[in-house]
Amino acid sequence: MQASNIALILVDLQVDFMPTGMLPVGEADEIIPMANNLMKDYQTIVATQDWHPANHGSFAANHPWRKPGQVIDLHGLQQILWPIHCVQETWGAEFVAGLDTESITKVFPKGTDPEVDSYSGFYDNGHRKSTGMAEWLKEQGIEEVHVLGVATDYCVKFTVLDALSEGFKTTLLRYATRGVEMAPGDVEGAIEEMRTAGAEIQ
Repeated sequence: MQASNIALILVDLQVDFMPTGMLPVGEADEIIPMANNLMKDYQTIVATQDWHPANHGSFAANHPWRKPGQVIDLHGLQQILWPIHCVQETWGAEFVAGLDTESITKVFPKGTDPEVDSYSGFYDNGHRKSTGMAEWLKEQGIEEVHVLGVATDYCVKFTVLDALSEGFKTTLLRYATRGVEMAPGDVEGAIEEMRTAGAEIQ
């Protein structure tokens, strides 16, 4: 059993990010049994959940003549356009059926504001609004977090970087993450960025 001041963060283990989903991450399904096994060792487990309104500004389909992968300015922030995914109250936004959700202590939805995307489980991409996760973890006496999930080069990376900036000792459980890798080297670059920022890589 891990110390009570350490929390496990599960990032976006949702249907739409699995290999058969709307925004597939290769081999993401391999993380689910690892997550279930790891959860047995933690007293506090939090999960982030992409929870987009259908009119979200990050969806390419909401911009005429735009397609996924293009970059636009979205209310002052650079925004990569994505396929429609993890829309609120849809099956694709649900946690994967095989995930042991009974062991999750608390879920933090993100990406709920149509005007700004949220890769991190802590803040939106403009750091304009907090999800409340940092405050909640501190209230529980958490001083250290271990992070797994998808995608290594986006939501996992920004969750790790924000955890560090909030003062948590942070470990990336690299073997239990998978990346989008839109360009060759994105995953390795993200891991190096997390390491440089102060994260321990396992």
